[in-house]
Amino acid sequence: MDLKVLEETPPWEWPQDTDEMLLGILRDNQKDKADRLMAAGLAGDYTVINDELAAALISIVRNGEESEAIRARAVISLGPILETAYIDEFEDPEDVPISEKTFHGIQASLRELYMDIDAPMEVRRRILEVSVRAPQEWHPEVIRDAYSNADGLWRLTAVFCMRYVRGFDTQILEALESENEDIHYEAVCAAGNWGIDAAWSHIASLASSELTDKWLRLAAIEAVANIRPQEAAEILAELTLSDDEDIVETAHEAMVMSGLFLDEEYDDDDWDEKVLH
Repeated sequence: MDLKVLEETPPWEWPQDTDEMLLGILRDNQKDKADRLMAAGLAGDYTVINDELAAALISIVRNGEESEAIRARAVISLGPILETAYIDEFEDPEDVPISEKTFHGIQASLRELYMDIDAPMEVRRRILEVSVRAPQEWHPEVIRDAYSNADGLWRLTAVFCMRYVRGFDTQILEALESENEDIHYEAVCAAGNWGIDAAWSHIASLASSELTDKWLRLAAIEAVANIRPQEAAEILAELTLSDDEDIVETAHEAMVMSGLFLDEEYDDDDWDEKVLH
């Protein structure tokens, strides 16, 4: 199957030999650069990732002769499986498509690669953002260093990482006041993830206001339900009356995830009764 067709096809409909095809492309540095970049992006999908593909992705990240773009893309593709393996803890090895040995090998490689200060900044940033999805003891110190960096991109990476690593409430609250919209967004997500109560007023205001940029508002809607679920109920109930389908869907999902609304089959007329009484 052509890579462009593959990219447009739902992963569960990919041919059975897709992993072998992607592996062949990744291992052949004579292949078209655009194809290898696309293959690196597709290789991280849960339906195909395995020990061999993970090894191929790490090999690309390690190779200083590879382009910065494909090295960064290869790292990003490892994120979902790292998080899955970390959460699952290999209680049932068959539920995780990579082995525990491969998982720990990826963690060790990413730490080693991150500590190489001669590696391109973009690659190191992506390594940090991906590696924190399976947190380790070395992360807090490097996140603090990244947050104190004068470069805004490093600061952005640091706040993103604060979603996954505990102990940065003060920095997250500070980042909520950032004029950088990307940092502000990541701070909203982080505050919601850790249920930071001091962020309630700020995030509730973002969720309620029609003046909030939509992408930021959706993040705030998810966050309020995690911070103060009971107080968020009224806000979320109001949002289910929105004319914007994305806002309605996000509000509903936030209520389900926070336990405010458990019935997946609902009638629009019953929202206030179910949520507020």
